[in-house]
Amino acid sequence: MKFDSHVERLLDVTVALVNLATPGEARGTAYAPPVGTDLVRAVSDATSTPDRRSRPTAAQAEALLEVVPQARAVFETAARDDLGTAAGIVNDLLESTAARPRLDPDAEGRFQLHFHGPDDGYVRGWQAGLASGLAVALGSDLGGRLGVCSAPACDRVYVDGSKNGTRRFCSTQCQSRVKAAAHRARTR
Repeated sequence: MKFDSHVERLLDVTVALVNLATPGEARGTAYAPPVGTDLVRAVSDATSTPDRRSRPTAAQAEALLEVVPQARAVFETAARDDLGTAAGIVNDLLESTAARPRLDPDAEGRFQLHFHGPDDGYVRGWQAGLASGLAVALGSDLGGRLGVCSAPACDRVYVDGSKNGTRRFCSTQCQSRVKAAAHRARTR
């Protein structure tokens, strides 16, 4: 399963920001989101590319994360196969961010579909892009590819990019923890 590279990037950033800003459990341990300069650095890392470094201010990083609770709710409802509720949440996000599609040329002159907010600034631009990426995922026949890790003591989200769509874990670490626990249980 392959999304357009731009949509794939938006979904990767959405996963990174939801997992970054959501307290809970991650890979078997309690997780608390970073604060202060650690938060700004983490948001910068999530929204940067190898050739373009993002430099949000503390206020921009916090403002960008305002959409995280809604984005997380999209993953949770999609994981429960409640795509109607997930679509309603995404529609609310699209409206609140004023997302609008636009074709922009890349360095080679090929056009790519980008999603912008009304002012194209860092916060509104990213919020609109995240909402649009979720909309594209849900609006395709692959809407069930958004998930929440099924490993015990982990509530991180993921996008299933596998060929057969059977991913259940946020990481190979969680998958290994579950397999090792099952093996130990069988050998007892």
